[in-house]
Amino acid sequence: MHPCPCGYLTDPRKACRCNTTKIANYLSKISGPLWDRTDIHIEIPAVKYKELTDTHDAEPSIVIKARVEKAAAIQRDRFSAEGGSASGGKKEGIFYNAQMNTKLIKKYCSLNEEAKELLKLAMTELGLSARAYDKILKVSRTIADLAGSETILAEHISEAVQYRSLDRQW
Repeated sequence: MHPCPCGYLTDPRKACRCNTTKIANYLSKISGPLWDRTDIHIEIPAVKYKELTDTHDAEPSIVIKARVEKAAAIQRDRFSAEGGSASGGKKEGIFYNAQMNTKLIKKYCSLNEEAKELLKLAMTELGLSARAYDKILKVSRTIADLAGSETILAEHISEAVQYRSLDRQW
């Protein structure tokens, strides 16, 4: 969705014509509980022509794919224990972190002390809901899996909180 009715709120090249009341009314059409049910919501600015045509080497898709497949395998293995090894996790129907319930979040989302303090600060300062707390933990667990970390570190929490950018704005 656009960030405002005219669509230019975050555009660095064109000025937004909307006032703050108009923007708040526009964004309020989507309820807080609906925002809470979305794991990741971030602003994606328009890509400049120069960036689209840049020929520098980026990380190859095959490398990214391998990292994602490895994280998905970690998650499948983690949850296969929940449904018994023969069913591969099918008993509970859980294969990925996004499907975790509260019990599984508590079991698999262990945080070091620094991460706990950062999450506490984010929850307090940003006034996030309990549902947002669970979403941050699930996304943090996935970020940790991508990094090959058993424990969720402060850097994983920090990245996951950044993916809740719309919780902080309006």
